Amino acid sequence: MHEPQQPSRRILLKSAAATTAALAVGSAASPALAAAQAPAVAPGGFPDYRYVKTLLTPSQLKYNPTGEIIFPCIRGTKDRLSAPLGRYYLYYAPHDAPGGICLAYGDHIEGPFTEYPRNPIVSNNWAPHYSVSHVSSPHVMWNESAKEMWLYFHGENTTTRLARSKDGINFTYDKVVLTASMLPAGTTETSYARVFPHELPAKKAHYVMLFMLNNKSNHRDIHWGWSADGRNWTFDQKALVSHNDVSAVNVGGPHLLTRNGSAYVVYNKDKQSGGDLMITEVGKDFTLRRHLGLFYDSSNSAPDNGRSAAPSFGTEGGVPYMVYEAGERLKGSIAVARG
Repeated sequence: MHEPQQPSRRILLKSAAATTAALAVGSAASPALAAAQAPAVAPGGFPDYRYVKTLLTPSQLKYNPTGEIIFPCIRGTKDRLSAPLGRYYLYYAPHDAPGGICLAYGDHIEGPFTEYPRNPIVSNNWAPHYSVSHVSSPHVMWNESAKEMWLYFHGENTTTRLARSKDGINFTYDKVVLTASMLPAGTTETSYARVFPHELPAKKAHYVMLFMLNNKSNHRDIHWGWSADGRNWTFDQKALVSHNDVSAVNVGGPHLLTRNGSAYVVYNKDKQSGGDLMITEVGKDFTLRRHLGLFYDSSNSAPDNGRSAAPSFGTEGGVPYMVYEAGERLKGSIAVARG
């Protein structure tokens, strides 16, 4: 975590290195000093995201059954949906019962966003498919081949489900895609799943799923699976990123990023363990386990309050953005950072 009035650790390190180089070469120092002024980058060459504003706060929402919201997912609608409500759809949910998958829409990733008036768009009761205490953690993937928005969401914490939509608002139930019974004995949670198009030729797969797993040790890890069609899945029985790998009590909220022919997983630590976003390179074929360290330095002041989590990424006009869960778990808001 960092205090917001201070430069981030990445910027301090980069500036110190550039200054040292300048002193070493004397009159040839100006290129190094110029480099010190260049935008900082996160590990893997990704942008160094900086908080811009808060997008959604529970107290300002009409549908607010529990006073908390989590797990944002930002999706562009242009050239995908006919007559969308806005250029961007922002999905989110309360977590605690009854939860409910919600939608807000706007024309810019920095907002403003308007709450969809008939939230939730998916509730905890969907006859005849299920009746559960809560549904939450919406992740929407644009499925290019189907020309549909595919919604993955959990309810209960042991079960991830899939629903599909042509307009991003009205969904048709599909099936259960993940349960705790598909993972090693003793697994108690398989939730917070995100799904991404990603080619794995050796596995004849076109999609990967990242999710959080808990077991009787009560330490949460990142797991993964692969699929040819986004509906039927095979899951690795070993953790992709263990909490022990990054000296955390829990890790969760994973998101896949790709760059320069490699793949990376960005995920959050629990607040007790620092509350920051971390990054691990897994390689194009998911055979690497290169833990690269800090990706986003959470702020000690509002809205982060020592914790940033569940990032979702998008680009507008060539500018990269990260929409994320800001604040203590079940006490936060949805914020946006710019790269």
